[in-house]
Amino acid sequence: MVATVYETPDAALDGVEDGATLMVGGFVSAGSPSNLILALQRRGTRGLTAIANNIGLGDKLDELCEQRQLARVIASFAIRASGGRQSRFEQQYHAGEVELELVPQGTLAERIRAGGAGIGGFLTRTALGTPLAEGKRELELDGERYLLERPLRADVALIKAQRADRLGNLVYRQAGRNFNPLMATAADLVIAEVEEIVEPGALDPERIGTPAVYVDRLVRCDPIEARWSG
Repeated sequence: MVATVYETPDAALDGVEDGATLMVGGFVSAGSPSNLILALQRRGTRGLTAIANNIGLGDKLDELCEQRQLARVIASFAIRASGGRQSRFEQQYHAGEVELELVPQGTLAERIRAGGAGIGGFLTRTALGTPLAEGKRELELDGERYLLERPLRADVALIKAQRADRLGNLVYRQAGRNFNPLMATAADLVIAEVEEIVEPGALDPERIGTPAVYVDRLVRCDPIEARWSG
């Protein structure tokens, strides 16, 4: 399978419809597909469920709240903007306009990995006995109590890499790797924003973080400077 290269992030989002579930890579601003997020904002797609590490600080995901495009967010952090002011997401959450499921960061990563690996669930003691455990099944094993966590999958994954070849193999830069490789395995459609596209054979095979078999679409974009929300 060879990834399709698109000229613009707007074109790369063709077919992403209202009500879709999206995985969005990134750790705050590192490895965040900012150009694809802003293209999604321009597209006006609504009723979205976003699965991401964070929303509201140093990322562009909060921009989707300007037109109330998000219906639900599954994340580890929903953070206040700089100066203690609320992000758009936080304002809408407290107004009851968007749902939030908080998931411990390690659990979030493992739920995504399980979704990509076809695992039906896993047991963890993280969040046991806290409000985050409400509504989740508890099991006992060898005298210990555990939560049963279920896998996460998405219709679309929006991810960011530093370089790609035209087949779709991806290389990440340092902390930009974060959730991106996991999310590439757990979505039906994977769209990668990259800074450079090279010919097959130009990438060091030892540095490839996501094989081309997982990547459906590529778009080359210049990086967007990270700015704290305020």
